This record gives sequence, structure tokens and C-alpha cells, in this order.
Amino acid sequence: MKTANFASYHIRKWYSFVEETLANETGQLADGEPLFKYAIGAVIANPYAGRFSESLAELIEPSPLLGQEFGRRIQALAGEREIVSYGKACLVGSQGEYEHGNALLTNPAADPIRVALGGGKSWVPSTGKRGGPGVTIDVPLAHKDALYVRSHYDSISLSFGDGPSADELIIIWAFATRGRLHARLGGLQAVDVKGNDGLY
Repeated sequence: MKTANFASYHIRKWYSFVEETLANETGQLADGEPLFKYAIGAVIANPYAGRFSESLAELIEPSPLLGQEFGRRIQALAGEREIVSYGKACLVGSQGEYEHGNALLTNPAADPIRVALGGGKSWVPSTGKRGGPGVTIDVPLAHKDALYVRSHYDSISLSFGDGPSADELIIIWAFATRGRLHARLGGLQAVDVKGNDGLY
């Protein structure tokens, strides 16, 4: 068993990504502020690698502490910029189950991140898959308070050069400071969000 270095987890590496978009794909300068996207990933030893367990408590029970650390890191990365969109994903090494990654994306881990962002009414769009080092994943993004704001449907593509190893998980959270540049497909506008039910 690998030595724990964060709560009961063994975290081998943290990743941080920043993407700043100043113009859209046809060269139109941003309609307002540039779009900043951030992503944070943690490479974590999977205690269930190579075996089946009905209970995934070893991953779930300490996960609020992991969520707090993701929250702290996004605050540090974004600084004064407000986060308005979020998303999450997991990559699971070949000796693990997809379920193992999802165990670290549930509400116990997610709620502290909402707190760090000053709230988040909508459910967090999510994806994941099994794969090895160098695999690419597209992490979905949506407005944190109202899923029906279609201008904020987006994603960020990420690749991790040396993970996950067969007995590891990579847990990923992604964030954005605004919707797509020059979004013009109608629907609920971000300025009109009520933020009561996570939809509108």
C-alpha cells in the first residue's frame, strides 16, 4: 500500500491548467472579457485497483477534504476572476473500474467546491473513462447556477503525460469565467439567471 500523504489518499501529482481565449475560431475578438478556462487534476493511488469491493468507502469518506483542496486551488488559480461555469471528470487506470473514479465525483467531494465558488445551484456536468498515460479527455462545462444557459455549454480538452498508471485515478475539475465567445444561439441569458433550482 502506498503511503498516505493527503488524508488517507496517496496523491502522486497535482496538475493545473490555464487557457486564455482572446478571439474565436474565425478571428473575432472577444465580445467582452477574454474567456479563461482552468483545470485542476489530482493523480491518486486507487486502493481498489485489481479487486472488486462492494463498498467504495475508502475513496468516498475522506473526499470532502479532497473537495476542499480543489476549492482552495481554484481560488488561488483564478485569483480575482469570478468562476461562472464548472465541470468534472475522472480517468481510471487499467486495473480500476470506472466506478472508482466516479466515487470521487459525488456530492461529498463536490459540495466543498461549490462553497469555494460562493455557491453553485446546478448539477455539475461530468464524464470519465478508463485509459493510460497520455490519454485525452474532454471535460464538459456548464453554468454553475442554471443548466439552461446554453451559451455556457463548453468543454476543455486535457491530456496527462504520465498518468494514470494502471493503479491510479486522475480526478479533474474544470472551470470557466464566462460563456463561449460570440455565443448567439439564443436561450436563457446568464444575466437573467434566477438560480433557484439549478435549471433557470
